[in-house]
Amino acid sequence: MLHTLYQDKAFLHVAVAFTVCFLLVNTGMMDMVTTELDYSHYAEKPITWLPPFLAMPCNSLINLGYILLGIYWRLLESKAVGKDQTGQYLKNVFSWMALVYGPVQWVRIWTLSHYAALLDQWFTLPIFAWACIWCNSINKKWNTQHFLVMELISLGSYFLSLLHPQGFEVALAIHITWALISGVRAQSRFGDASSFKHLLFAFFSCLGFVVLKLMDHWLAQCFMFQRFTGHFWSKVCDILQFHYAFCFLTHLDQERHCS
Repeated sequence: MLHTLYQDKAFLHVAVAFTVCFLLVNTGMMDMVTTELDYSHYAEKPITWLPPFLAMPCNSLINLGYILLGIYWRLLESKAVGKDQTGQYLKNVFSWMALVYGPVQWVRIWTLSHYAALLDQWFTLPIFAWACIWCNSINKKWNTQHFLVMELISLGSYFLSLLHPQGFEVALAIHITWALISGVRAQSRFGDASSFKHLLFAFFSCLGFVVLKLMDHWLAQCFMFQRFTGHFWSKVCDILQFHYAFCFLTHLDQERHCS
């Protein structure tokens, strides 16, 4: 019964955050934020005879990876973090974030809508923040109030996009740096060879996520990257960093309770 309650709480919290962001975006208050709203933003050429939701098949279908990843980690249930209810809650929230993030990105590519682009950017920040929260929960035994405050700060940081055209990139860079520092601190306190391997894989996956996305059009000069583009491989790396973050954090949770 208690385990089910934590599952429901995780879904509820992600659903509430999604709904708040969705409503704020639809008020028009974020309309001044700069986003890319045409196919030229992507190196993959659209296939005109396919339906719009598959016009860029590789960059569209890769979003199934987030959904499958979220389902996979949801199905692991208690095997991932033992019987600790806080760890279960943290894992379940992270899983629901993956499940929501995939469809949001897919809708952005499908519709080329400004609102979908805003949500795609905005949701990236609390995902990185949640990895930081989980690390600090392991390190300092943060409670629900800490979780809420840090997620509100993370969500609020997206408003930097209203102050400068690169405001989102600045906020994202801060989140990535914060996640890396939090991971290194958790590793130094509770880590072992296995968690170090997961942390290293997560780091290089994150590096690939950033670099391949930035090099999308440059890589497309080579025929090998004209369908399976840099943006596509960037999303593969993003899914991998999500997965290895799960591996790292669930392993540390187990080690903490064994120590």
